[in-house]
Amino acid sequence: MSATKTKSKKGLSRFGRALGLGAERFLPAPQLVAVADGLVVTTTTAEAWFVLSGANTDLMPEDAQDLEQDAAALALSKTLPGYEAHLKILWSQLDGEAYRAEAHQMFTAGDVEAFADMWARRLDGLDLPQRHLLLGVKIAERATTANATAKGTAASALGLHHTGLPQSELAQLDAAARRLERRLEATPWRARIAPAELLAWAISRESYRPQPAPPDLPVISGASLVRLSQSRAIPHSDHIELLDARGKPTAWVSMLAMPTFPEKLYTPGEQEWLRCLSEIRYTHASGEETLVCPEASVRFSVWRKGAAIKAVDKVRQSAKEQRRSAAESSAGETLAETEETETVMEGLRQRMSRDSMTLLEDHPRLLVVSTESVEDLQARCDAVIAHFAGLSIDVMVAADEQREMWLESQIGDMLRVADLGHIRESAALAASMFWGGSEAGEDEGPIAGLLTGTTPGVCRIDITAGSARGDATTTAFLGRSGRGKTTSMELATVTAAMRGAFALMLGFKGDEGGLIKAGRYLGLPSHHVTCGTDTPGVADLFRVLPSGEAALQVVSQMLIMLPERMRAQGVETHLLRAANSVEARPDPASWRMVELLSQDSHELAQDAGQALAEVSRTQLGAPVLGRPREGASPLRPEPGLWLVQVPGLTLPQSGTRPADMTMNERVSLALMRGLIAYSLNTASRADLRDLPKVISVPEVHVLTGTDDGRRFLDLVARMGRALDTSLAIDSQDPHSLLGLDGVLEAITTVFGFEQSTKEQQDALAELLRLPVGDSSRALIRGVSKTARGVIRHGHCIVRDCFDRVATMQWDAPSWELLRALSTNPKDQAADAEAEQEALKRLQSDAGAEEPQDGTESDRAGSGAE
Repeated sequence: MSATKTKSKKGLSRFGRALGLGAERFLPAPQLVAVADGLVVTTTTAEAWFVLSGANTDLMPEDAQDLEQDAAALALSKTLPGYEAHLKILWSQLDGEAYRAEAHQMFTAGDVEAFADMWARRLDGLDLPQRHLLLGVKIAERATTANATAKGTAASALGLHHTGLPQSELAQLDAAARRLERRLEATPWRARIAPAELLAWAISRESYRPQPAPPDLPVISGASLVRLSQSRAIPHSDHIELLDARGKPTAWVSMLAMPTFPEKLYTPGEQEWLRCLSEIRYTHASGEETLVCPEASVRFSVWRKGAAIKAVDKVRQSAKEQRRSAAESSAGETLAETEETETVMEGLRQRMSRDSMTLLEDHPRLLVVSTESVEDLQARCDAVIAHFAGLSIDVMVAADEQREMWLESQIGDMLRVADLGHIRESAALAASMFWGGSEAGEDEGPIAGLLTGTTPGVCRIDITAGSARGDATTTAFLGRSGRGKTTSMELATVTAAMRGAFALMLGFKGDEGGLIKAGRYLGLPSHHVTCGTDTPGVADLFRVLPSGEAALQVVSQMLIMLPERMRAQGVETHLLRAANSVEARPDPASWRMVELLSQDSHELAQDAGQALAEVSRTQLGAPVLGRPREGASPLRPEPGLWLVQVPGLTLPQSGTRPADMTMNERVSLALMRGLIAYSLNTASRADLRDLPKVISVPEVHVLTGTDDGRRFLDLVARMGRALDTSLAIDSQDPHSLLGLDGVLEAITTVFGFEQSTKEQQDALAELLRLPVGDSSRALIRGVSKTARGVIRHGHCIVRDCFDRVATMQWDAPSWELLRALSTNPKDQAADAEAEQEALKRLQSDAGAEEPQDGTESDRAGSGAE
C-alpha cells in the first residue's frame, strides 16, 4: 500500500476503530473503467481474471484426490504469494436459445432448424445450472480511493469526465495478465484468460436486470460498460433487494458469512466446503425438492513465506513469554492453551521451513439468491445453514453487514469486512476442493447427455472430433445387453450425420432399423441396405469399388466361398482371368463373372461357376453375387446416414482354417470382407478426404472373434486420424478388446455400462482407467440401476478424451427421436403397426394411388410416430 493511501485512510480508521469497524466499510465503490480479455480495470486497481477448469474428483481414487489437493496447495504457495486474489463460484442456467445459436453453426445436414428447436426446448425444460469458476488477481494499483473519488468529482463538475484507458497502460496490464496465466496454467486448475464476454456477463448479472449483449470489441468501456454495470440495490438487515429500471424488485440476495471452521477438515469427503455447494437442496413452496446452488466469493491473500514465518514466530514468542511469566508467578501454573499454542507454533514453523507450506488469510462469503420472494430466500438460506452445520462449519446470515459484503463480492471491489476472516494454512483453501466435482466431455460441440455426479451440467461429446484435435478417433460403448449402449451409439451416429459426416453403421444384430427412422425424422439423407435374397447385388464389389481395385477383392471373396478341393486344384487362375475380363467391360458385375465361369470350356472353371451360381441364390450370397433388381439401391460412397444390416451372419472363430469352416461360415466371411472393403474404400477416397466419416459397429465382438474382423478394426483405428474417419464400437465383451493393441491405442472415449461378471468388470475398469478392485466392480455393477434396482437405460460411466471419468445420462432432445431409436422389440412392432395404419390412411385420403417408391411412405410412417 502506498504512503498516500495509508495517510488517506487514517481519518476513517480512527473513526472506524471507535466503532469497532474498518475503514474499508465506508469507502465508496470503485468505478469500472474498462473490461477486456482477462482484465477488469477500475479507477483504483487493475485485476487479471482467469477461468479455472474443474476436475472430476467424484470417481477419482482417494490417493489421487490427495495428490490433487496437495498440488493445489503447492500452487497457492508458489504461484500467488503476495497477491490479493478473489475466487468466485457462479451459476448460470443453461440457455436453450444460446444452444440454438450454437446448433446453427455445428450442424450442417438435415433439418437443422427443427433439431436446434428440439434441443432448445429440452434444455429450457431441464432448467439445468452450470458452474463457472473465476479467479481474479490484483496486478496493479492505479490510485487511492480518496484520490479517485476527488478526481472523478472534479472532472464531472467541469464536464471533463473521461472513462477511457490509455493504450500503453492496457498493453502493460495485458502483458502482466499473460505472464500470470502461464504460471497458473500449470496448476490443477489449468487457468486460462477469461474472455471479455464472460467477464461482462459476470458483472451485469449482479444487477439481475436484462442487459444488452456486450459489444464485440477488444475493450468494453464508456457507455457500454455503464449499461452493463448499472443497478439499484436497497440494503436490509438480512438481505439486499435488487430493483429493475422501473423500480420493481427482480431478486433478493442474502450474504452469508462463514465465521467458524472445525480445527481439522477431513478430506476427501463431505467437508470439501466449496465443492459441496452443488449438493445443497431445499423444499420449494410447491413441495418439490430443488437445488439451491449458492454462489461463493472468497477474497484471500497468500502470505510470503518470510512474513508467514515471522508471524508464527511472533505468536510462538508471545506464548513462550506467557508461559515463563506464569512459571515465575506465585501460582507457578501455566494455562494448557498457552502451552499448546507454543507447541503448535513450533511445529508449524518447522513445517514451513521444511516444506512448501505457507499461510493465507481468506474471507469466505456465500451468496444466496431468490428471484421469487423474500420467503423463498429465507428457505434457501436455512437449507444452506443446515447443510454446513452437518459438516461442523458455522454459516450465518451477516446481520447489518449486507451492503458491505455485497459490494465486497463484486468484481473489481475490495475487501470491506476484514474482521470475519481466517488465517490458516494454504492447504485449508485447497481442502475446499472448489474446482472438484463432476467434469467430463468437451468444452464445445453437441450435447450428448447430462452429468449425474455432484456437479450438475451437460456432457458434450463429438465422436468425429478426434481427427480435428490431432488425436485418435475411436469411441467405445461397452456393457451388458439392454442397458442402452446401442441406442447411445445410434444417437452419437445420428448427431455426427447432422454435422455433415458420412455415417455408416454395420448392423449384425438386426435391431438397428431405428437409426434410419431417426435419420428420416431429422430430415437426413438416409439409406437402408439389408443384405438378403431381396437385395441381390447391393454389396457387389464391382459396383462398390472404383475401377481397377475390384478384381482382386472379388477373387478373394469367391475363393473363400468355393470348396477346399477347388482351391487345391488351382481355381484361382480361372477366377482371376474371368475377373479381369469382366472388369474391362463398361458394366462389370460379379454375376457376369459367374456366368462367364459357367460358360468356360475348362471343367474346373465350369464347376466353380455352377457352385457360385448356387451360392448366389442364398441369403448371404445374393448381396455379393446376385443380379441386381430394378430400383435396388447399392452401397454408394456419398454423405448421409447408411445402415447396412446383415442378418444371419455366422463368422468362423479366429484361427479357423478354411478347410474347417462350414459353408455358412465361408459365405458369411466373404460377405463381411466385401463390407469391410467398401468401408475402407469409402474412408480413404480422395474426394471424401475433407469429409468427416464415422463407421459404427454394434456388437463388435462378432468381428473380434475373426482374423479378418480384428485386422479391419485395427486398420481403421490406426488410420482413422489420417483419413478423418472415426470408429464407434459397441460390445458386451470388453475383455475381447484387451488383445487389440491398435484399437486400445486409438480409443479416446469410453462409455461403460453395467457389467455382471468379475472378468468383464475388471476389463471395463481397465479401459475406463479406474483402479481394478472391489470399489470399481461395485460401481460398474450398479451404474445402470437405481437404488431400488430399476434399470436406468443410458446411464453410464464416461472416460473422455482428457481422461476425466464421470457418470452421465445419455439424453435425446425429444421423445419421438428416442422412440425412433428404440431397440426394444415391442416398441419396434408397435411402431411398424402404426406405420402401416398411417400408410393406409394416407393412401385412402390420396385416392388409393400407390407411391412410386418407398420414400414417401417411410416419411409418412416416421411422421406418424
